[in-house]
Amino acid sequence: MGVAGTPSPSRPAPIFDLASVTKPFVAVAAARLARQGAFEPSEPLGRLLPEIADGPSASVPFFWFVAHRAGLEAHRPLFAPVMEGRPIERSAFLVEAASARRDDCRGAAPREGYPPLYSDLGYLLVGAAIERVSGVPLDELIDREVTSRLGLEARSARLWLAGGEAFTERVEPTETVPFRGGEIRGVTHDENAWAFAGHGLAGHAGLFGTAEAVARFGAAVLDALAGRLESFLTPGEIAPLVAERPGGSLRAGFDGKSGPSSAAGTRSSPRTFGHLGFTGTSLWCDPDAERVTVLLSNRVCPTRENVGIRALRPEIHDLLYDSLSDSESP
Repeated sequence: MGVAGTPSPSRPAPIFDLASVTKPFVAVAAARLARQGAFEPSEPLGRLLPEIADGPSASVPFFWFVAHRAGLEAHRPLFAPVMEGRPIERSAFLVEAASARRDDCRGAAPREGYPPLYSDLGYLLVGAAIERVSGVPLDELIDREVTSRLGLEARSARLWLAGGEAFTERVEPTETVPFRGGEIRGVTHDENAWAFAGHGLAGHAGLFGTAEAVARFGAAVLDALAGRLESFLTPGEIAPLVAERPGGSLRAGFDGKSGPSSAAGTRSSPRTFGHLGFTGTSLWCDPDAERVTVLLSNRVCPTRENVGIRALRPEIHDLLYDSLSDSESP
């Protein structure tokens, strides 16, 4: 197993806002809960979240939200009340997210779900549903089922701060946002996740971690897929999350390579899967070569208008991939 992207042990590793790289952790935690019999992935979301039971997404199976096939819009500024000085009501947050259906995704759903569209709203609901099923806050659930179980330095800001591990000194800043008081550091960058969960965790964002932690998470996913980590997940339990699906590159909690211009670069195999994060993070796992590459950055510092990472991501992942090849040469 090759892993590239881990920091030098000479100083404490910097901690980054993982942004949407949170989603694979949430999907894996959901798979572990399903393994334990806590719920069935085919259950309608309205059964797991009663507050949305009268809405247009109530009958949609939970797993379709995991696979971005629930028919929801990609995003809505649910945090808007905060900008007006009004409090956030979590139930209203969830109801609006579940009501954000695309015009072409109404009525009876196709057997394999609606046409895929990447949706943060869907993952907000996924996180809330497994939190409800487990009976513990989502950040504690991810810690219990994934990160502590695997020995990873990745957790919510709330749990980092509670652990007293010099979080504020190690964490990298993200964007400078006037309505949030200036530079954001040690607080979730994503506005909806911040408004919904504060220092905790939402289903689509909120984890903070090191490059080594993300790389080791990717290695654990590959180990589970290969049958080497059945105490965590069996191949049959992890496979639905990374299986290729028609209509695009989206998997279920992961994404796949989207052709020659993929952010994963050109060196990894076509079966490579992973995820990107808005703050400048990425994880790619190649099951054919059994290699994992990770890039963590804070490219939104001081502004999200910095888009140079689009060109750099594939180049860096190719360089990381090549460094693994060189290290494995006789």
